Amino acid sequence: MELSSSKFSRFALNRNPKEEASPVFDMSNSSYDVDSIYNPVSIPGHEFNVSSFDQYEKMYLESINNPDEFWGKLATSSLHWISPFTKVSEGNFSDKNYAWFLNGKLNACYNCVDRWAETKPDALAIIYEGDEPDDQRKVTFKELKINVCKVANVLKMKGVKKGDCVTIYMPTIPELAYSVLACARIGAVHSVVFGGFSATSVAERIHDSHSTIVLTADGGLRAGKHIKTKDIMDDALTRCSFVKHCLVFKNIGSDVNMEYERDIWMHDAMDSVRPYCPVETMDSEDTLFILYTSGSTGKPKGLAHTTGGYLVYSYATVKYIFDAHEGDVFGCMADVGWITGHTYVVYGPLLNGLTTVMFGSLPNYPGPDRYWKIVKEHKVAQFYTAPTAIRSLMKYGDAPLKEYDLSTLRVLGSVGEPINPEAWKWYHNVVGQGKVSVVDTYWQTETGGIIVSPMPGATFTKPGSATYPFFGIELGIVDSASGEELEGNSVSGLLCIKKPWPGIFRTIHRDHGRLNSTYFPTKYPYYFTGDGAFKDKHGYIWISGRVDDTINVSGHRLCSAEIEHALVQVDIVAEAAVVGYPHPIKGQGIFCFVTLKDSTKALQKEEIIGRLKMSIRHFVGPFATPDVVLITPNLPKTRSGKIMRRILRRLASRNFEDLGDTSTLANPDSVKQLIDEVKLL
Repeated sequence: MELSSSKFSRFALNRNPKEEASPVFDMSNSSYDVDSIYNPVSIPGHEFNVSSFDQYEKMYLESINNPDEFWGKLATSSLHWISPFTKVSEGNFSDKNYAWFLNGKLNACYNCVDRWAETKPDALAIIYEGDEPDDQRKVTFKELKINVCKVANVLKMKGVKKGDCVTIYMPTIPELAYSVLACARIGAVHSVVFGGFSATSVAERIHDSHSTIVLTADGGLRAGKHIKTKDIMDDALTRCSFVKHCLVFKNIGSDVNMEYERDIWMHDAMDSVRPYCPVETMDSEDTLFILYTSGSTGKPKGLAHTTGGYLVYSYATVKYIFDAHEGDVFGCMADVGWITGHTYVVYGPLLNGLTTVMFGSLPNYPGPDRYWKIVKEHKVAQFYTAPTAIRSLMKYGDAPLKEYDLSTLRVLGSVGEPINPEAWKWYHNVVGQGKVSVVDTYWQTETGGIIVSPMPGATFTKPGSATYPFFGIELGIVDSASGEELEGNSVSGLLCIKKPWPGIFRTIHRDHGRLNSTYFPTKYPYYFTGDGAFKDKHGYIWISGRVDDTINVSGHRLCSAEIEHALVQVDIVAEAAVVGYPHPIKGQGIFCFVTLKDSTKALQKEEIIGRLKMSIRHFVGPFATPDVVLITPNLPKTRSGKIMRRILRRLASRNFEDLGDTSTLANPDSVKQLIDEVKLL
């Protein structure tokens, strides 16, 4: 049900309006309807953890005005501390050195597993849905603890100590959760690499993390297709001679190469160790995990998250944004290789004592009803997926949902990219029947958890807007031209965060100096998200997308430089430029502009494009395969020789009229030729 803009939250309306918006990210003429407002959903007999907008406003203002008191109380009540923290926070963005819950001692695995294994051992911790619907496993908290302890003991037996880094490369299966939690149990730092990455990318991450122990699986299945996980790891390890052991879980029974002494079957090793392993006492600021994300230079950044702050923030976002209650089944469809899987498949739900669903297939496999079958069969309360998946299912219409009872749903979440209003309304009206809260969440690997989102049962929502900041998140919008902070509403610019919060990453692994140039580029000591945003007349936040060379494909951040590097490895390529463009399903698609050397005239176009795509699959991974490859004789450049990617982005988006300032072009005729070539695609 929609509500007129005159009747909703005083929190949004009590702002000082500033009607002039920066033209760089001006969304006033966009397709977004800033006046379309939906009431908070109410459920008879159910009280939401944030039950009204007044309560949200009160809690939010407390978290901003008295952050130490707010987070201190939440940390004390939500986690088990071996030794209490003596100070809630220290430091700021000015000196790029900040810490939370100082001197506190705790263990992440104990908080996720042991306390529930003690109080409700037979409750389900994990429901696994494999590639085929009949490939299911259910793991109780008691069983989870036993398996985690066994993996932990194998790691210790192979020499893993507190502070060592362990790289994990496998499909989203229960053994991945066991491995992550086992590392946390013994104080090892886990580095999970997404199962779609190539051997080159895996090797690069193993090198940067200095892992001498790696964990993998024999293989996986994805929409019926065999994924040769162990073979890819073997290829990666040819470049990592320092790796001592590769521990292999048996998943699909593939016949794989096992190198003598280096490779060890985990099922044999786990049978030989005790099902008990004591937890390691960790400082709140000890590193819990490293997760690599795309960097603007093409070199992946290993973002280090610490134990106390990450756990508190993960717990809080699940409790409040997803309205977590005892007995809930939490269905996040993400791969654990991404931050969404870390926070909302493993840590967040388990910290709240919920049952978490691990999903190892695709939303439309073996049919377009797969998601809804999962919701019905497992009585899912919170469902979290990407706009890409939502849009792909919309094309099948409403019929696949009709035979399923989805009445257990309480919250529908969207993650990875801004959701378009049409998909939001379908999610709300068709999947949720207008009775389920939709939370359009905005965050990134660096933030640890959601930073902008509605609160179910409390927030008046607008399709396409992430609405308001989460507790502790004080947003700022900086004008991209003047560098000045823009006050009030109806402003757009660079989205920044003014003060540290518990979930923020602490450093870039082995490259702390890169922190300043990457995340603090403005004159203010504000964290820069890399995204542009528009704050509308009611104070609602609309994310307008990346302002750097990062491309968001189906919620996965890819660096254009990384793809360009893969292209120029092909010996026939002279130059390459890669940009993103609007894609109806994936949010953004990958568009490659490529010039070739003179020696390629004898080659067929299809053969050339095939070689280019193969190189990208080899160096980056299959998920980075481009949607469009345009072979052209010239790229637009400035007089200094710099490729004008701004123009290429507009051409890829078929925006041929508004190319901006072209006065610095050294070869303006190249643009005219590109326009003709793009029109023919």
